Amino acid sequence: MQFRECSINGIKYQEVNGKLTPEGFSEDSPDGNRDTLMKEEELFLKAVCLCHTVQISADQTDGTDGPWHANGIASPLEYYASSPDEKALVEAASRYKLLHVLEFDPNRRRMSVIVESPSGEKLLFTKGAESSILPRSKSGEIDKTRIHVDEFALKGLRTLCVAYRRFTPEEYQEIGKRLHEARTALQQREEKLADVFNFIERDLELLGATGVEDKLQEKVQETIEALRLAGIKVWVLTGDKHETAVSVSLSCGHFHRTMNILELVQHKSDSTCAEQLRQLAKRIKEDHVIQHGLVVDGTSLSLALREHEKLFMEVCKNCSAVLCCRMAPLQKAKVVRLLKTSPEKPITLAIGDGANDVSMIQEAHVGIGIMGKEGRQAVRNSDYAIARFKFLSKLLFVHGHFYYIRIATLVQYFFYKTLYDSVYLTLYNICFTSLPVLIYSLFEQHVHPHVLQSKPVLYRDISKNALLGYKPFLYWTILGFLHAFVFFYGSYLLMGEDTSLLGNGQMFGNWTFGTLVFTVMVITVTMKMALETHFWTWINHFVTWGSIVFYFIFSLFYGGIIWPFLHTQDMYFVFVQLLSSGSAWFAIILIVVACLFLDVVKKVLYRHLQPTSTEKAQLAETGSGINCMDSMCCFSDGETACTSVRRMLERLMGRCSPTRVNRCGISLNSLCCRRFSYKLEPDEPAAIDA
Repeated sequence: MQFRECSINGIKYQEVNGKLTPEGFSEDSPDGNRDTLMKEEELFLKAVCLCHTVQISADQTDGTDGPWHANGIASPLEYYASSPDEKALVEAASRYKLLHVLEFDPNRRRMSVIVESPSGEKLLFTKGAESSILPRSKSGEIDKTRIHVDEFALKGLRTLCVAYRRFTPEEYQEIGKRLHEARTALQQREEKLADVFNFIERDLELLGATGVEDKLQEKVQETIEALRLAGIKVWVLTGDKHETAVSVSLSCGHFHRTMNILELVQHKSDSTCAEQLRQLAKRIKEDHVIQHGLVVDGTSLSLALREHEKLFMEVCKNCSAVLCCRMAPLQKAKVVRLLKTSPEKPITLAIGDGANDVSMIQEAHVGIGIMGKEGRQAVRNSDYAIARFKFLSKLLFVHGHFYYIRIATLVQYFFYKTLYDSVYLTLYNICFTSLPVLIYSLFEQHVHPHVLQSKPVLYRDISKNALLGYKPFLYWTILGFLHAFVFFYGSYLLMGEDTSLLGNGQMFGNWTFGTLVFTVMVITVTMKMALETHFWTWINHFVTWGSIVFYFIFSLFYGGIIWPFLHTQDMYFVFVQLLSSGSAWFAIILIVVACLFLDVVKKVLYRHLQPTSTEKAQLAETGSGINCMDSMCCFSDGETACTSVRRMLERLMGRCSPTRVNRCGISLNSLCCRRFSYKLEPDEPAAIDA
């Protein structure tokens, strides 16, 4: 933030090259750079530089105050503040003996300090929102200052009004007594402090107002637009003045210039608020083609939520963007709670960078804190912390997308996995089938991260818990039962009781039959995980094929030794006999192919007939985003006759090996899959997801 403008005693001043200049004067004009400040100007600057809770860095507090310029601009010092407004103002002014601090709270919307001047005079300096300062001011240029505050707000500046009060020795003695009693009260301390603060902060003399520029971080507009394309409805909750909030929303892309801005502000009664809500609902219904944005202030919001919550939510849901201004921290949390408990049960995400955002961050399903100059309160109370707002897009569209796909597949894969020996049953989930799904849940990237971040619309494919709903769960469960059916009855039909498949004419027994079924199952569930994997690394290859090899080695070792600590030796030499039969090998291959064939056909048909945006992106990435000679996705013109079918299947399944990416420089014109490129168009806005 940077100090830009102020209003002192009804006169507007602008910051020009580090100096305060009255409006209409240039820096070189005779009155533009005055060495002697007027009494009101000096008092205003004293209020600005004294009414705060800013601290100087410990390594710079060496007992000297340092150089201070006569125009009120402080020399470079390292300041720490709970509010960037205070930091920006203190950097623009200079320092009395502090007697009392009347801390800021969201109900009063102001803070004050009582100081003693070098002459011994006791002064109260107060600053806060114009709605809390102007009604308590009895003198000063109130009307002119109100006009200047509105002008500052229209420019997008954050405004504060500044006032002061002089105390007689008797008044200060009474105030000190009341403050001591309230602060040492054992019961109802907060209520007593609020009463004393209201008693002190009255009969003020208005000094002026400040306008501080709150500069946007880079790529804020692009990030908000990406959130909108992803189907995420964005609500901005701020404590800024109405005009300031609207100006900032327009500059950051939250509101568009072509958007119809609806307002629900400055209502004092339930009846007027309800009537305005009904008019807004009617207007939205009549102009349903136009995008609408809603602006609501804190007072009107309280009235709307008191008796007309359902109507208010109906209006909000039909608006593309919602802006809530003049919001207290608790009101921010109340709005988040309102969204969480709405009938649609959306997943909410709150992001903020200051202490006044903590309640909102804690209330949301997911809280994100931005590490900025407003302290670390938001970061310490959040689930995730980022350094810049622009990183939110990568956090959601890349990491969030990946981990949702990984967790969804991991959970349902365990529901899918299904006459075995007790040792096999024990090691099935621990050793034989655990590593492939574990590596999948850590490294899977079904689409390149750059594609996910550049196409936010892909986030819609996983919104509203799409992959952990009833349909995916039933699909995996039914698939597990179907595969179990094929395992058992396929083995039974191929190797029935009357079939002699061993070289010496010996019949298959129960343990041999059970081992055959178990072998088919281990291979099938491992290959199923391989079919779900799009991002192949050497680790994936190692654990996938290594798990199958480990199963065979363990079975040979387990069945090739007589274990003295086992009560029975039913599995002795069973696996060796099974592998010695060519018919058993044929049965294993046939049953595994039969199980996976149905799943492959389903994937191919769905990707060909009803592809999702993500699957289209996989095909587009295969066709134009990755150049590889020997991967399973891209093929040069000099292909063999049998590769055409494989190429079609691999494209439709969206498979590609990242280890082969960019290994050779083939031009796009030589890729046979280039004609399968898709152009992703953004969908219409979806319901609230965050």
